[in-house]
Amino acid sequence: MTPPRPLLTPVSGLAERYDLVVIGSGCAGMTAALVARNAGVSVLVLEKADRLGGTTAAGGGVMWAPNNHLMGCRDFTDTDEDAAAYVRAATAGSLSEEEISWYVSTAAEAVRFLDDNTRVDYSPLFRPDYHMEWPGATPGGRGLDHREFDPSVVPGLAEALRRPTYLPLITMDERDQLHGAAPDPDLLSGRAERKVRTMGGALAGALAASAWEAGVVIAADAPATGLERFGEQPGGGWQVTVAGERDVTAAAVVIASGGFEWSPELTGTLLTFPITPISAPSNTGDGLKLGMAVGASFTETTDIWGVPVITAHGAQYDGRPSGRMGNVEATLPGGIVVNAAGRRFVNEALNYHDFSRVFANIEPGTSDYANIPAYLVVDSRYVSRYPVAGHPAFSDAALAPDWMARADTLAGLAELIGVDPAGLEETVAAFNPGAERGEDPAFGRGSSEQDRHLGDPTQEPNPCLAPLTQAPFYAVQLHPGALGTAGGLRADLDGRVLDWDGEPLPGLYAAGNCSATVFRDAYPGGGATIGSAITRAYAAGRHIAGTVQR
Repeated sequence: MTPPRPLLTPVSGLAERYDLVVIGSGCAGMTAALVARNAGVSVLVLEKADRLGGTTAAGGGVMWAPNNHLMGCRDFTDTDEDAAAYVRAATAGSLSEEEISWYVSTAAEAVRFLDDNTRVDYSPLFRPDYHMEWPGATPGGRGLDHREFDPSVVPGLAEALRRPTYLPLITMDERDQLHGAAPDPDLLSGRAERKVRTMGGALAGALAASAWEAGVVIAADAPATGLERFGEQPGGGWQVTVAGERDVTAAAVVIASGGFEWSPELTGTLLTFPITPISAPSNTGDGLKLGMAVGASFTETTDIWGVPVITAHGAQYDGRPSGRMGNVEATLPGGIVVNAAGRRFVNEALNYHDFSRVFANIEPGTSDYANIPAYLVVDSRYVSRYPVAGHPAFSDAALAPDWMARADTLAGLAELIGVDPAGLEETVAAFNPGAERGEDPAFGRGSSEQDRHLGDPTQEPNPCLAPLTQAPFYAVQLHPGALGTAGGLRADLDGRVLDWDGEPLPGLYAAGNCSATVFRDAYPGGGATIGSAITRAYAAGRHIAGTVQR
């Protein structure tokens, strides 16, 4: 009996030529590879890290895709007209009508392709769009959550996938239904024993399994260290240097290697405020550098997929200090977020992307960041009900983790964390009466459906509000974080990389966080990051399938 073809091919075993080389094994790279391979194109996927999946495998895996064909299975409805109206409002004039129509139709086509041709198993979420007040918004179904995936369908895949970060082995649908509570430990242990993956790991695993089954050649520990164009199209192509030791030629190349959020040099130069990344640490801007070296233009480089992040618990990922999203903790009743002046500065239940924008505000009198540092301040009732950064809820102050500041008074807590004591006391005194009534006159927290989605439904009359009254009080710092950078190589609607004159570089494509987001710093709903990545990757793969001469 012939042994199965190995999942991974060593660099030394690569052929000299493929029709298409894809740089990066996240959802963008694998989608482009699968679409092209489905049309008969020979494909090589190169992954810089020793594990597959990139930031996709480290994240939540949700895709925002309006009017997708899966919505009906949960009785959600949508139309292209409503979807276009919502994207138009979300992007506030930054997208043309052609671009809006392209996203609405192409995202739905991409979902259909993945559903029909791969192991990807998406299901619509009961999650409202982030701005239900905008035209065309829907109460759910545009966000797609991946069901659990068993990587044992391909020998070696479980070991080859990038491991999860802090995210537990639950689906996003299951997470949403917890409303801040801890997941069932028996469910988690059972899934761990079976080595199944959820969220982004499930999506990355399903894509990798599908690519291997389709005949895509996959290499890990195989960074693209050089890119050079030769000849003229259609006879010319690209030479990719792999790991500094082997040259591979191809008619087309897709750069899908992630953003630059882990490069201090690039973030310090291109971003407008400091960030704490919680993505794959291999994202150091390789794709941006490769593209720039061959004449590619770039744009939107100040944009990030932002999120408030907690790091105090000392989490690491791939041996690097990392953190975890703190938006759920900020949404739940019994806490507020304040700056160094002790003042609230945002609706804490705001979607995480828009929340993160407020970190960039500047204090006119000092030119310092007005909201960096920021702190989540909670009372004893809060910590007795909700986990914080994965630490279980506790009623005894002796069980508090050492990374949470604690004091018997608000003034004492403020002194510990370097916040103005009078400011914090005044803020809580102003906040509490309204919170008791379920009202937030200052920021309207909990007044919208999208705010209430992640709140605690047992807290009435507002699932996002409760006064801070029970000592001792606790605090943990919130940082401006990033799921990834959202600017990079400039590409057209076919994913073709453009030069500084706006002309396509023949045979060169880009998708995912190494390219500029299709939404131009807008965030229409949960899953916009993967929505942007998969949609452009699908368009690129489709264009390659129609142009590469095999």
